[in-house]
Amino acid sequence: MIKGDTMQLTHLNAHGEANMVDVGDKQETRREAVASGRIVMQPATLKLLSDGALPKGDVLATARIAGIQAAKRTHELIPLCHSLALSKVAVEFDIDHDQGCVNVSAMCRLNGRTGVEMEALTAVSVACLTLYDMCKAVDKAMRIEAIQLDSKQGGQRGDYRRDMTAPIVTGEGAAGEVSLGERCVSPCVRVKFLAELRERVGESDLAIGLDKLPSRDVAGLKAALKAQDARFSVLADRRTLCAINQVMANDSARITDEDEVAFFPPVTGG
Repeated sequence: MIKGDTMQLTHLNAHGEANMVDVGDKQETRREAVASGRIVMQPATLKLLSDGALPKGDVLATARIAGIQAAKRTHELIPLCHSLALSKVAVEFDIDHDQGCVNVSAMCRLNGRTGVEMEALTAVSVACLTLYDMCKAVDKAMRIEAIQLDSKQGGQRGDYRRDMTAPIVTGEGAAGEVSLGERCVSPCVRVKFLAELRERVGESDLAIGLDKLPSRDVAGLKAALKAQDARFSVLADRRTLCAINQVMANDSARITDEDEVAFFPPVTGG
């Protein structure tokens, strides 16, 4: 975790000892993560795989099951990971004959108090290892590479997407924390809907041009969103909170180009 210019490793305590993070006081939110990787192999091996002609049988089906099982047992493999009740694990493969590889992706999801990034990364890693095991009889020069987190959603530190080009403050982050996000076409404001509001309006984030706002403040933004879709009328609820670039704001707070405005329900639990 990065706060300002200081990097803090949450799995180490004040004495530098390994420490399992206590997530008991966190609110449960919808968490999702996508990871990817690939295994590079000889063209002949790739053809045998795609034709289902390898001696060990259905390679992709076996690797898919292995990846799903690995995600469910990540806490047994990575010492300080929590045991999680995953609601969804999906492992997908794309055979790329031009690049001579099998691209592997995994998505993990749950409603919980901690993220599922490690589960998605573990699923990809074990799926790739299983592909190697299933194909090694004909190609020992295979290479596993580019295992990475592509995206994550939910949690206090906000959303992340690897393919974004410029960092923005996420409405869910703590002060000083950033994640990668897409800059909207200027002049505009980026809007995020957090926690249960995300479910009520059916959107997690959107961008709206400043010229659509009847006034360049939070009240004007609410009015523009309501005019765009009746679902956003819930923002008129006095209990709905608002923050501009992670600073709490009221209806009269001014909005400028490329601001990020987050709407969220009252925080509970202290």
